[in-house]
This record gives sequence, structure tokens and C-alpha cells, in this order.
Amino acid sequence: MHTPLILLNGEVKDAILLAGIESLRKGASAADVAEQVARDVEDDIDEHSVGFSGLPNILGEVELDAAFMEGASLSAGAVAAVKGFRHPVSIARQVMERLPHVLLAGEGAERFADEIGAERGDLLTASARDIWRKRIVDCGLTIADLEAAANRQSSIANRRLIELTTRVLAHRDGGDTMNVMVRDARGHIVVAVTTSGIAWKYPGRVGDSPVVGAGLYADDRYGAAACMGLGEITIRQGSSLRAVMLMQMGRTMDEAGREVLREMLPICRDATRHWTPAGDGPFPRSAWVRLLLMDRHGNVGGYCTHDGSTYKIQTVDEDQPRMLMCEWVREDAP
Repeated sequence: MHTPLILLNGEVKDAILLAGIESLRKGASAADVAEQVARDVEDDIDEHSVGFSGLPNILGEVELDAAFMEGASLSAGAVAAVKGFRHPVSIARQVMERLPHVLLAGEGAERFADEIGAERGDLLTASARDIWRKRIVDCGLTIADLEAAANRQSSIANRRLIELTTRVLAHRDGGDTMNVMVRDARGHIVVAVTTSGIAWKYPGRVGDSPVVGAGLYADDRYGAAACMGLGEITIRQGSSLRAVMLMQMGRTMDEAGREVLREMLPICRDATRHWTPAGDGPFPRSAWVRLLLMDRHGNVGGYCTHDGSTYKIQTVDEDQPRMLMCEWVREDAP
């Protein structure tokens, strides 16, 4: 018998975590609880980096990515650049269960979502739209500028959208991800990831969240990993799979987390050429990454490229979640 638990990023509301723990206490599977928690975050109107109320791309369209992976079988499903559906994490799980594929994107993912009867919805809330419009104005742009740049009939206009996106992205307002890891009483580990991606991104941008091996990985035999932050960095490194493989090779969870982050730092430095605002630590906050880990024994940890990042954990034996600080890994750290 294993102690069931949930691990997720620190920004998730306690009520959502508590509801997931209660389901675990009643004997729900890790897969069902991971989906439940992720869906609840997707529905949280106060959460602007995930699902409903997520911040849009440069044109004001909310595009969602999600993935789902089971450590028992290494089965996975994912969707990318999905518009108009409330729960991309559930669509990702159905990709895993119904298709011989792992990843669907754009119109194909939306067609599949319609076919399985996934819930549709207008994702751009008034508050998210206001944040988008304010950022556009603060950058000296107008909605007319974006409409002109979106005109695909003009090669000049297409180049202008690249230019406008780069200008607005210099003021990152969002880009976090909801990661949840669940271990049930049988010792099965499931990871679910869902996000609206980087705010003001170029249309069609896909980060690490739906990329198995980069944004997430789970293997009951060794452990699980999930990333949040600038997905372009973890895609280049294959961070989640790398961490789990290090545990497979005999590294402790802590050794694996530190090693992955130290090897990531040069990639973070290289990525800063696109991100200019200063932040905590050696890199702009825009170019940070947070890695959550769980080993096969249920030990958990968080590791980050900047200071002040948090994660939450709760077991079925605990009354309340615990908020913990991620380890800030620097190049000079042991």
C-alpha cells in the first residue's frame, strides 16, 4: 500500500487541492484525480495562465495546450493550439484513450474535441481582454495595428506581426502552467499539464506543456517530472524525461533535480536574448523554469532557476496542503 498524494505548483487554490485529496481518500484513481484537479484549475476565473480566463495571443485569441501521462503504461495524450474548448486536459486524456496518436494540434484537435462531445466555451473573459488591451496600449499599439498585421495577404503585414509580437512579449504578463502529479494507493503516478501558454505569443506558438519528455514525464518505476516557465528552454533540453532518466540511473530525486537545472542554465542564458526585462536572479523572470519532481517512493521536490518559487503537496493523511519553497539552483551551487 502506498500513501496517496498530490503535488502541484504553489499558485493553485487550496480548495482545488483539498477536493482532489478527498477523491483520493474515497479510492479514486490517480488518473481521475489528476484530470479533476486540472479541470478545476482550467475553470478558475482568477487564473490567467490556464484555460478559461487565460491570457490570449497577440491577436486576442486564447490558445490552449494540455497533456496527460500515466506512469504505469507510459501512455500519453496531448493537444496543442486549441481554441474554444473549456477543458483541454480532458481532450488530451481522450486522445490517449481513444486514438493511436499522442499529440493533436489546431483544427485537428478541435475536430476531435467536437467528435467526443467536449464542452465548448468562450475562453476570453472580460478581465483577460482588459489586460490584453492595456498591454497593447502601453506598448504604443492599437487594435487597428494588430488587425493590419494579421492580414495574411501582405508579406509586409506578416513581418509586422512578428515585430509587434516581439515588442509586446518584452512585457511578459503571464506564461505559467498548471502541473499536477498524483500518486494513488496502488503506487500509480499520473501527470496532467494544462496552460494557455505565454501571454501575447505569436499565433500558433506551442510550448513544452503538450510535449512529452519536455513539459512532463511519468514512469511508475522511477518517478515523474513536470516543468513550468519558458517552455522553449525545456523543449531544447528534454528536461522532464532527463530528470526521470537520471533517477532511473540511480540518482536521488534531489541529485536529479539539481543536475537538470544546472545543465539548463546555459540554455536560459541563451534564451535571454529574446527577453529583456530584469527579474530576480541571474536571468529575466521571463526566462525562468521551475521543475517539480516525484520519485517512486513518493518523495517530492521543486527546483527553479530563480528565487521565490513555490509548490504544494498534500497526502491523504494530512488535513491541509503544505506550501514549500523550490530550491533555487545556481551555477555555483553544489
